[in-house]
Amino acid sequence: MGIELSEEEKSSIQDIEIRLFLEAVNEKYGYDFRKYSMSYIKRRLLANMKKNSVESVSMLQQKILYDPNFFKSLLADISLIVTEMFRDPKFFISVREKVIPVLRTYPFIKIWHAGCSTGEEVYSMAILLKEEGLLDRSLIYATDFNNNVVKKASEGIYQVENIKKYAENYYKAKGKVDFSEYFLVKYGSALVDQSLKKNIVFSDHNLVCDGIFGEMNMIVCRNVLIYFNRELQNRVLDLFNNSLLPGGILCLGTKETLMFYGNRKKFTQLDKSNVYRKLYDPAH
Repeated sequence: MGIELSEEEKSSIQDIEIRLFLEAVNEKYGYDFRKYSMSYIKRRLLANMKKNSVESVSMLQQKILYDPNFFKSLLADISLIVTEMFRDPKFFISVREKVIPVLRTYPFIKIWHAGCSTGEEVYSMAILLKEEGLLDRSLIYATDFNNNVVKKASEGIYQVENIKKYAENYYKAKGKVDFSEYFLVKYGSALVDQSLKKNIVFSDHNLVCDGIFGEMNMIVCRNVLIYFNRELQNRVLDLFNNSLLPGGILCLGTKETLMFYGNRKKFTQLDKSNVYRKLYDPAH
């Protein structure tokens, strides 16, 4: 007869299994999720276990250690970030009204879109810059730690059924033309206008362990920090601070803030949509 464990004991053991699982992933594949939010990782792992009929995290660990293809599938589940074009239209209105005037003052604009996922928000930014006459003198670096989603983002191919929702967001964000002008619809898919791609560079970059990313005029990282614990959030915000030129713009998600960031006094809030500007002189 097995030993009966309380739900609290089962949860505690499961947490131990998850920590060992994350160590194994880091050791075997070099992906470090150890400073991600435990609740986030736990939800994703349990969902994957249910989908694949795996009984325990320990069994899941065994599967990923001996089956790299299974790990790729799991990695997609862990790194899946919900996104869509012009998501949160109020943010893009803020960019049009508060950020674009700042960007116009630069002869050349470098933007880092960190955690770009499958690219919807990157192309949204490219559309906005094109409509404001700034795309030709801009370069957008779109990065993510998962090279599979980076590849998908670079292809710029989306399901036709999603375009209606994207269009609704676009018009709410004060879009200036017929949204269909930005896509070529063919064989049930929608391909992003190639003119939007010419000023975008897609590449791998891991916020957890990689270093400073150039000297940027603007960094966009929305709804990514919420998946990190406080220690990792501060490390990534330091990375952004050190990658931004003085006067540069930092854009975070609706549930993210600089309130608990150790160097928050180096920024001033430009807009309530979590748009911040790095001060030229933090003493003022």
